[in-house]
Amino acid sequence: MNTKEALQRLEETVKVYVQELDGFSEEQLRYKPAEDEWSIGQMYQHLIQSALYMHLRNIDQCLNMNGDAAASPAGKTEVGAAIFEQGSFPPIRIQVPPSPQYTPEQPADKEQLIQGLNAVLHRVKETEPKLGEASLQHTVPHPRFGGLHAKEWFLLIEMHYRHHVRQLNRLKQALEQRVV
Repeated sequence: MNTKEALQRLEETVKVYVQELDGFSEEQLRYKPAEDEWSIGQMYQHLIQSALYMHLRNIDQCLNMNGDAAASPAGKTEVGAAIFEQGSFPPIRIQVPPSPQYTPEQPADKEQLIQGLNAVLHRVKETEPKLGEASLQHTVPHPRFGGLHAKEWFLLIEMHYRHHVRQLNRLKQALEQRVV
């Protein structure tokens, strides 16, 4: 998939996320099916924060490296190579232990989430045209996938948003099944 296609798919996925928000009350957005699981609101916060403060920041780093800047010496890991070959994350649940650094805060309200998703789209649309000149040699390491260049970081945003649609559906099911 090229970056223009990824941008288009991301826009469609974000539209789904925004439409889904209409169906939730503030209480439902904060509902956690279990103590060690995220609420729907926290999942949205994760998507917004990871795109703005990890993916897009790393794209900027790759784009701003000059010719003699030290790129990440390592290439992609086996997991990273597989994900890019498939064009998606595996359809498995990935759980990270709760921690203050990683667990997203509950959102203040729906508007915060809508503004966050719009901010991501704005930055992604602003960034995509710059990727044409991006060097494939300038990489920044991902904790699990290894060294990724700007275009790969960009494609990862769309894959990540698509991956979490499964989590959203699972959390919606948990909401429907909870005893009121």
